[in-house]
Amino acid sequence: MNYRLTSLISAAAIVLSAGFTQADEAWYPYAVESWNPPFDMASPRKSVDYTPLNKAAKAWDICVSFPHMKDAYWLGVNYGVASEAKRLGVKMQLVEAGGYTELNTQINQIEDCVAAGADAVVIGAISYDGLNNLVAEIRGKGVPVIDIINGMSSPELSAKSLVSFGEMGGKAGEFLAKKHPSGRKVKAAWFPGPAGAGWVEAGNSGFMAGVAGSAVEVVDTKYGDTGKEAQSALVEDALETYPDLDYIVGTAVTAEAAVPILRARGLTDKVKVVSYYFTPGVDQGIKRKQILAAPTDSTVIQGRIAIDQAVRILEGHDYHKHVGPALYVVTTDNHGDFDASSTLAPAGFSPVFRVE
Repeated sequence: MNYRLTSLISAAAIVLSAGFTQADEAWYPYAVESWNPPFDMASPRKSVDYTPLNKAAKAWDICVSFPHMKDAYWLGVNYGVASEAKRLGVKMQLVEAGGYTELNTQINQIEDCVAAGADAVVIGAISYDGLNNLVAEIRGKGVPVIDIINGMSSPELSAKSLVSFGEMGGKAGEFLAKKHPSGRKVKAAWFPGPAGAGWVEAGNSGFMAGVAGSAVEVVDTKYGDTGKEAQSALVEDALETYPDLDYIVGTAVTAEAAVPILRARGLTDKVKVVSYYFTPGVDQGIKRKQILAAPTDSTVIQGRIAIDQAVRILEGHDYHKHVGPALYVVTTDNHGDFDASSTLAPAGFSPVFRVE
């Protein structure tokens, strides 16, 4: 396919052929929640065991679009889509836009995918509303569109493989609220991510609802791109502005950036850190008791399911239109019981941009 950013892909692309274990063949059945009616997080849901197809009937060409590959969160999703494409025997091309400011780039990349003959498109959206016209255009051509991770508002989507980031933020907030239900106020700086992204707005609403009525006072909310440099600058600014801060709560990149900053300032014992999603850095931080907690949304599983949904739709099989793994919070107390394979790419895994 003649996608944009071909120079990036040719320089960094890896054709998936090795590095996966027998566990990739046995990830299922996996407990998920299914929403009905779909596409509304307020809809009733039920727990089901998700089992994918054994193999695809043909080597379908699936285009996958991510906002970026700047952090290990998306590396986990990348592992999920790539490994499931290989297991099912379909082709996969991944494009990444370079960041949450690059909506036009994402739109152009997806248009190129479809023009080059993609049979289905899986989108981790930069904007909740900003791709709706594109989704309508693609669906008008008979190409299925799967919404993964971030969420889009289009009613014309074919399926969703994602969880509620409102609940992710809510679980982070509830964790703090349980620690400080009443009494002395504790001050928290909150870093929900890039303004305008659907998952960020949902996460922000969930977190604020989670701490409502508790002794947790959110003294500042700082939006910003999920690059390490951007989040580090926001953390530094918050620490300068609020010298009596008790908590830093935010994206996984925020949490990872905060750990060395707090150490350098001698604040590790004073200012505690909570993330509202999970990455290898957060995993290590919890293991080392540098980060208190983080909910996991099983990103690897979301990636696997999105590819299976696409194949099922293309081949006319029954499929769950809106599913996502059940959420749970990993803490310093229960970390030893956490199965990281649902959420994190294996150690040493490098980004995969093409599966043949």
